[in-house]
Amino acid sequence: MQCVILAGGLGTRMQTLAKGLPKSLIPIKNRPFLHYQLSLLAKQGIKSILLCVGYGADQIERYAEDGRTWGLQITYAREGNDLRGTGGALRLAYDQGRLQPVFFVLYGDSYLPVNFLPVWTYFETRTEPALMVVLKNEGRWDRSNARFDGQKITCYDKRNPVPDMAYIDYGLSVLRAEAVDQAIPPRSVYDLSDLFHKFSERGKLAGFEVATRFYEIGSPEGLKDLTAYLSKSSE
Repeated sequence: MQCVILAGGLGTRMQTLAKGLPKSLIPIKNRPFLHYQLSLLAKQGIKSILLCVGYGADQIERYAEDGRTWGLQITYAREGNDLRGTGGALRLAYDQGRLQPVFFVLYGDSYLPVNFLPVWTYFETRTEPALMVVLKNEGRWDRSNARFDGQKITCYDKRNPVPDMAYIDYGLSVLRAEAVDQAIPPRSVYDLSDLFHKFSERGKLAGFEVATRFYEIGSPEGLKDLTAYLSKSSE
């Protein structure tokens, strides 16, 4: 199993706290956030990690290196200063030959304390080009943005969610590399949420429901919640 971590963004909402660091290196309990993310993936049995990096790439690479600290194999897809968005970063990784035929996608600010293997196993039974993990949110953690019928995401719209959407994108998905090739133009600035929106409209987005809340460090409130959670855990 390969997991692609999208860690190239600027993290503008967090710059006051980050003080110039990329979000992946924001300290929590005296360790960079990336440590907790990589430790979680290692415990899941996921050994192959591709970090898509842009802002603060040198700092991230100096910290994580080749991943041996966590028993992982880390490689990098570097955007440089030409940030392409989450979808564009995946396309760049594809063009560089770094994507396996099927792979997890995890956002660089997400900490997801769930079992990844059942998601992967379920996707192996599906024919869709992509799968999105969702949580029945009903407006609790953020604005709900998806409809889910038990097998497929029948509508996903991050930009224009509507009141009858009860589910939210959990921050974890599975993609086929051929979908990246066919759906995201080369050298483009492209948001992954737009790809998922199109797939949901066409009946091409499988879904997998989890019940455990997600954590993220994309906002000061999210950072506070994750710090509290990790303070109670064994990490």
